[in-house]
Amino acid sequence: MCAGTLHPGEPEFPAPLVHRLIAGQFPQWAGLPVTRVHSAGTSNVMYRLGRDMVVRLPRTAAAAGDVHKEHTWLPQLAQSLPVAVPVPLGLGTPDEGCPWPWSVYRWLDGEIATPGDIAEPALLAKDLAEFLTALHRLDPADGPPSYRGEPLAARDGATREAIAALRGVIDARRTTAAWDAALHVPAPAGPPVWIHADPQPANLLLTHGRLSAVIDFGCLGLGDPAVDLIAAWYVVPAGARALFRAAMDVDDDAWVRGRGWALSIALLELRSYRDTSPWMATVARRVIDEVLLDLSRENG
Repeated sequence: MCAGTLHPGEPEFPAPLVHRLIAGQFPQWAGLPVTRVHSAGTSNVMYRLGRDMVVRLPRTAAAAGDVHKEHTWLPQLAQSLPVAVPVPLGLGTPDEGCPWPWSVYRWLDGEIATPGDIAEPALLAKDLAEFLTALHRLDPADGPPSYRGEPLAARDGATREAIAALRGVIDARRTTAAWDAALHVPAPAGPPVWIHADPQPANLLLTHGRLSAVIDFGCLGLGDPAVDLIAAWYVVPAGARALFRAAMDVDDDAWVRGRGWALSIALLELRSYRDTSPWMATVARRVIDEVLLDLSRENG
């Protein structure tokens, strides 16, 4: 892989290419400066466009498949959500050096929710619960399936492969026991709902310690609302986790499924990014540790 890329075969997007794309497809913005945004995200390369916009260019064909979904659904959902979400301003088409559709969005200010450095844990727990609850209550009619819309059990093979590949890096025995526990709870009884499916630290923007925006809706779609409970282990500090759970008003089965989702996602991320993205690897390791600590507390 080339320096700065995260995936095999990933195209590079230097600033001159972005300038050319903007000038060719959005000439009204051709005179604005473009500045690379160094993000922890793994799906898109981002450039600040002027002061108020951002260009997002998919790193992979899979991420490119989410572009039209975001342009279709985010404008419809945004007005019913309690914090800001990305507003699409322009849909770019493939061009030389850029094999897939790409986007221009309104820039959203804020600091990412850095694990271990949450200034107002209780307030953030409440804000997150308010956002996720509002999203889950939106009309699901005609919504697409989420990228993480499959049953948790469908991830069993990939999760166990990740545990095996990480043997010696993680406590494989305890991690396997935690995964087994998640698989033993019933599947959700209700219909699928709108889920973000990736409420991770880099996708949550804070202003003065409060949730001010949620970004990166590539996983958006219909699924088990328990998927969004991964925020409890990815973002919410342990001391505020009970408050988050109470505000989400979920039963024991949903909570355990959410913990299983957090564990599975973190294992696959650690396996994929431990040599290419220190940020992602560090967050994933922390999630795995938090899940195991939770189970230790429950089991006495």
